[in-house]
This record gives sequence, C-alpha cells and structure tokens, in this order.
Amino acid sequence: MNNALISNDILVIGNGMVGHHFVEQLRQQNTALSIRVLSGEPRLAYDRVHLSEYFQGKSADELALTTEAHYESLNIQFSTEAWVETIDRKQKCVRCTDGREYHYQKLILATGSYPFVPPIPGNDQAHCLVYRTIEDLEAIEASAKVSRIGVVVGGGLLGLEAANALKEAGLQTHVVEFAPQLMAVQLDSAGGDVLKDKIQALGVTVHTQKATQKIVKGTQARYRMEFADGTHLDTDMILFSAGIRPSDALARAYDIEIGERGGIVIDDHCLSSDKNIYAIGECALWQNRIFGLVAPGYAMARTVVAHILGHNERFKGADMSTKLKLMGVEVGSIGDAHASTSGAQVYTYENQPKGIYKKMVVEPNQNKLIGAVLVGDTSDYDTLLQYTLNAIDLPEFPESLILPNNGDNSVQLAGDALPDNASICSCHNVSKGDIISAIDTGQSSLSEVKSCTKASTGCGGCAALLKNVVDLELEKRGVEINNHICEHFAYSRQELFHMAQVEGIQDFDTLLEKHGTGLGCDVCKPAAASIFASLYNAFILKNEHIGLQDTNDTFLGNMQKDGTYSVVPRVPAGEITPQQLILIGEVARDYKLYTKITGGQRIDLFGANVQDLPDIWQRLLDGGFETGHAYAKSLRTVKSCVGSTWCRYGVQDSVSAAINIEHRYKGLRSPHKLKMAVSGCTRECAEAQSKDVGVIATEKGWNLYVCGNGGMKPRHADLFATDLDYDTLIRYIDRFLAFYIKTADRLQRTSVWMENMDGGLAYLQDVIINDSLGINASLEAHMQSIVQSYQCEWRSVVESTQARKRFRQFVNSDAGDNNQLFVEERGQLRPATAQEKAQNISIVESL
Repeated sequence: MNNALISNDILVIGNGMVGHHFVEQLRQQNTALSIRVLSGEPRLAYDRVHLSEYFQGKSADELALTTEAHYESLNIQFSTEAWVETIDRKQKCVRCTDGREYHYQKLILATGSYPFVPPIPGNDQAHCLVYRTIEDLEAIEASAKVSRIGVVVGGGLLGLEAANALKEAGLQTHVVEFAPQLMAVQLDSAGGDVLKDKIQALGVTVHTQKATQKIVKGTQARYRMEFADGTHLDTDMILFSAGIRPSDALARAYDIEIGERGGIVIDDHCLSSDKNIYAIGECALWQNRIFGLVAPGYAMARTVVAHILGHNERFKGADMSTKLKLMGVEVGSIGDAHASTSGAQVYTYENQPKGIYKKMVVEPNQNKLIGAVLVGDTSDYDTLLQYTLNAIDLPEFPESLILPNNGDNSVQLAGDALPDNASICSCHNVSKGDIISAIDTGQSSLSEVKSCTKASTGCGGCAALLKNVVDLELEKRGVEINNHICEHFAYSRQELFHMAQVEGIQDFDTLLEKHGTGLGCDVCKPAAASIFASLYNAFILKNEHIGLQDTNDTFLGNMQKDGTYSVVPRVPAGEITPQQLILIGEVARDYKLYTKITGGQRIDLFGANVQDLPDIWQRLLDGGFETGHAYAKSLRTVKSCVGSTWCRYGVQDSVSAAINIEHRYKGLRSPHKLKMAVSGCTRECAEAQSKDVGVIATEKGWNLYVCGNGGMKPRHADLFATDLDYDTLIRYIDRFLAFYIKTADRLQRTSVWMENMDGGLAYLQDVIINDSLGINASLEAHMQSIVQSYQCEWRSVVESTQARKRFRQFVNSDAGDNNQLFVEERGQLRPATAQEKAQNISIVESL
C-alpha cells in the first residue's frame, strides 16, 4: 500500500450536488488552485432531486451531473469509494480507510446527510430499505420485482418522492405518517388535507397519525406493521424516508464543534470551529438551522469560494420556499406558511371540486406578504414569491393575487416592479441584475440569457418570470419584441396558421391579399407553404404552391454541393426485405449513385441528376418504396431496435410499434423536421431520448418522451407520460404533434418550442393529458385528417405528365449537365473537388 502524502490546495470530502457545485464554481473563478475530491460513493455527483425518475427509465448516467472526463478536463483530481476515517487538523491531512493520505490547505466538508430510520423493532430485516442513493434505488428495484405492496414511512417531501418511486416501480403503495397531515413542515393542515385527497385519488393510500410499534412477519404479505392504535398494515417492502440527519460523525470525532442536535457549526463564511475547515450543505449548522434543500447548499458553496478567493461574501441564510410536483400534484410553500408570526392575517381560497387550495399570510397591517401555501395550482407562485422576498407593497385588494382569473382582473407582478437584487432563479442564484448585465453584454434573446446565466435551467419554476424580465429589458433598449414572421406579415406563424385554418385559406395569394402586404419573400413563402401542407396536405407541386417551396421541396430531394440530388426512400423502422435491398443496389449501380447508410436506419443515394429523378423514383415505387421526405420539414425517420421479436431483453414489439408510428405520421409537414424512435426496453438501443418523440417499452406499456434533438445544440428529451397502452400513446402523440404544428414559430424545433413556452413541460402535459385548453378533440381530428389524406409525392410526380416536365436540367433541352464530374474513391463515385477539376486528375466522365 502506498501511503505517500498527496498535497492539495483544496480538498473536498463529499461529491454530492453541493460538493460538486463548489468544485465547479471554484474552478470557474480560479484555474491555478489544485483541487481534489474524495467521493465515498462509487460514482461522481448525480442529481438527487430527480432520483424518482430512475423508475421512469432514466439511467444512472443520465442522472449524472459530471463525468470523470469532465473533471479531468478541469484538472480536478478525484477518487471514488474514498472513505475518510481520520482528520489530522494539526498536520492538515486526512487519511482514508485504504491507507491513502491527502494534505490540504483548506478542507471542505460536504458530507451531506443520511436517512433517519426510526428505532422500530424489526427495521433491519431484508426489504426494509432507505431512499437516498442510486445504490438504494437499485436495492428498491430488486425488492420491487419480488414484492406486491410497498409502504413508505414518512409523509414529508422526501417521503412523497419515495412513494412516487414505489408507484413508478409498480407496487401498491401506502404512506404512513406519524403527524396528522402530509408535509407538515411546508403546509398548513388544510393544505395537507387537500394534498392527501389528491394523492389518494392517484392510487396511493395515506395513513396519518400512525406510530409504528414493530415490524413482524405478515400473513397476507411479507411483513406486518403493527401501530400504536391497535391497527396494522401488511406489506412486502418498507421504505424509510422519515427525515435526514447531518453526516457529522467525522467532524465530531476530531473535536470540530457540533450543534446540540447535530450538524457542523459554521459562521457566515461557512467556516467551522477550525479556521481551515469549511462545511457546506446538509451537514452544516448555521444559526442552529440545517438547510435540507439544494439551493441553500449552493449558496453556501458560493460563499466558501468567495472566502477562499479573498472576497467578503457572507452566507445570510436562505429562503426555504419551494415549488414542486409530487406524483403530478402541484405544491408550493412560501415563507411563513403556518401564519406563526404574531398578529398575521390570512386570505384563503379553496375549490374542492378541482382540488385547489391557496392561502396568503400577510403582516398585521396587511401591507406585506410573508407566506403562502398552494396545493393543486402553483401558477401564482412566482408572483407571490417575489412579493415576499422583496417586501413589495400588496395591491389594494390582496386577495386578487390568489383568486381565479376570470378575465383581466388578476394582479400579476411584472418584472419592472422588481428591484435589481430580486432573485429570479434561486437554483443558480441569478438576480434581476444578473439578467440585465447579460443583456448589456449582448445576450439578445431568452435562450441566450438562459445559456449565459443558467437561469431557469434548474427546476424551471422561474421560466415565466424570466421571460417577462428579459422581454421588458429588451424593450427598454429599443429592441422590438414581436414575433412577426417577416415584413410582409405583421403576424406570427401561429397567427397565420389560425387565419388559414379558420378562413379556409389554401393559397398564398389569398393569404397575402387578406392579411399581408407586398409580394412576399423567401421567409414567408416557405412558411405559408408549410402551413397549407400541414392543414390540407395538398400536393406541394400544384401550380399555386410551386413558387413557395424551398429548392429541396421543389425537386423532392436534397440538392448537394455539386448540383445533383439525393434520393432517400422510406424504410420504416429500418426494416427492409432482401429484395428491397437488392433493388436499391441495382438502382444505385445503374445510375452510378453513391450509397450510404444513414443514422436514421435507411439508405441514402447521392449523385442523381435532376432529369433522372422520376425514373429512379418509378423503379423504387415499383419495388414497394415511397418517398422518405428527407427533403422536407416533416417526419424523417422512426428509428427502432429489434425489440421483443429477437432481443432477449426486449419487453415489447418495438419494430411493429415504430413501423405503425412511421406510417401514421409520414409526410406530416411541420415547422421543423421531426425525428422519432422506439426502444423495446430501457437499454435504449434506438436512442429514443434524443428525439422529438421517443417511445420506450416497459413491462406495463410505453413511456413517452418529447422535445429532444441532436444537432448543433443537443437536448435530452423529457419524460412526458409513463406506462401507456398503445392507443393512449398514439392519442398523446397525435395531440402533441398537432399542438406543435399549430403553435410553434417558423423553423422552431420542438425543444425550443417547449423551452419558450410559459410553464414548459408541465404546461404541455396539462394541455395534452388534461385537455386544459379544451382543444384535444380538434387536435385529434386535425391529425386524423392528415393521416387519411397522405400521398406519396414521388408517385404524384411520376403519374403526372405535367409534373414530370419540371425535372429537366435545362428548360429547352433533355441534355444533362456536363460540368458534373466525379472521382472514384473506395469503390464508389464522389464529386470531384475544385482542385481535382482544375488538375483533371482521375476524373470519371460526367454522368
């Protein structure tokens, strides 16, 4: 064993979310200090906030916040499974259980917390688990496979997250809580009751005021929980999530000051009683408080970075307000939710049929808001939070802040009413002033501000307020905030779509005459063509539509750099017969086309001359192929693995599902290209989570993901709905695509469309799943009309003598282009480079 002392400027014990945030913040501000991280877990930092998504198909890698390669690129040394057992404060070094020793100048304790397991007899048996780490999730998953019923002990925020995990794992789920209500820290009793009713309506049974006396062998299940009131509950698995305790044992063992009830005592700089040792996150005790949320931990991390670098930033506590969605139920808690302030006054609103409860707590003089509770509807959260954090005077009728908006009578707080130090994004500590500074330095759009500041990239709860602030600040600088499609139409694409739909407009001249000016341009003409195709699915090469199309659409193929075209026949889900493969080979051979298998599981044929396109298409059509729409802003491919048909891991027939989906949406014209995929199990060989629409098989059905993409700015898709039967899956995709086509901007990908949408994923789920706008019937009808009116555009050309006339190199001649020269390389032809043409080196005769 090599016990050599390894020297570091900064040594961090713990690599949870807070420890990782500290490392990244320090490295961003200083590239010279040496940094070493010791992680007790077998992996580097991951997202504990979204742990329950592991049971919705997210892998450990997808939950990861960093990678070994990323740390190496930042010159950060690290070790996993590195358990520290001693601290030598005098020599300033630590010793791990494997004998390795590390010297430090400054030591950061980011050891986090551990789950509290009540001292109940029988709590140490198999299938009695905790919910804290990915290894815990793996144990829960293994237990769930041999269990039918699961119980969570603890009805707080973490307990309900754990209950969601059991529900996602397919267990009959119960929650047992000692207190008389759920989430007793964040909610008042009325809010707790509403939350209980809504969660029980989702199939989770809640038992409050239950004290478990012991866990014994069950008769109807593996165990029986016996309660103090004489009742009992049978279960196969017990998951303890009854709170956390600070992981302070290491500090306690080496005489670092510990609070009376635990936690490493820190000052305003997050220094412990040893002035070379800091503590941050859930292990730290500041003014006798432990902060159990990630945002305060991040604030501590930034405070320590500032202090190490010689700045005077202080930790001033943290707002513990929170907005979240538990099993689909919206919950918000702000400030003094229990109205514990002397003389506080309360406004309440409750809608029992809809399961909505709202409460505002105001100062005795009713001028300031000091707390709030929201259950079932958190749409007012951003406004109420800003009133509380910034001590803004309440409006004349404060109740208007929580009453339903039945017109224009609600009071919403605009961004210009906030001071520059107002916190917009608490996850990343972004103030209104930070946003203004970003705009001042040239960030001129919402997406650029997000990228620069990271605002709204955490929980996303501040999205609406962020957009409001950005729009207002841009307007102040004379930047016109409009979504006009171009100078010829003072309307957005969505508005033009609506006009064409409502008024039955099917050609550009009519649209321009009624709603535009001038002659149109290369922006509005293709956009209008796309709208008409999305609405009516008319042949795009009809006389009234030809002049609107981009070059690729005009010739139903992608123009290449040398003026030739590519031909891409549709191969649904990548399934192709041997005879079809032979046909593609014969066509490529006969027309001397370069062939390449694409990433979307089909075959690209390059180098076709325009005059040959109809003949090529005819041969492919005769062999059972049709256009793959590779040239269009439409569905490109539905990628698939082999699924349960062949794969021993597959749980559903992903090939059949992908083929059916591709045939359903083939030719659907949209604001931007669409890609989809279907995977037969969570091993995800079809890469569905990087697609606009991704489908992953589960043992109970299908999980639906939306709004992912590759390209220049890759984006991971978001989980939209779980364990859907096939018919429901198709209904949701129908609605999603129709809503996207109806509301997206020109050339806007689904990912950007959702990110710019107020409410983001939650809003989209509300529209598509809950029909909050009352439009799902019309969305489904629209999609069905598109499906039924499909036509293969290649066939429409080859069957039309008039249409065929367009496919000539020259208007007055059937001759080809002699300037198209090729070079043979690796057994195929490719376009000659300019240098090769000039030197006439190994040129193959033009085709």
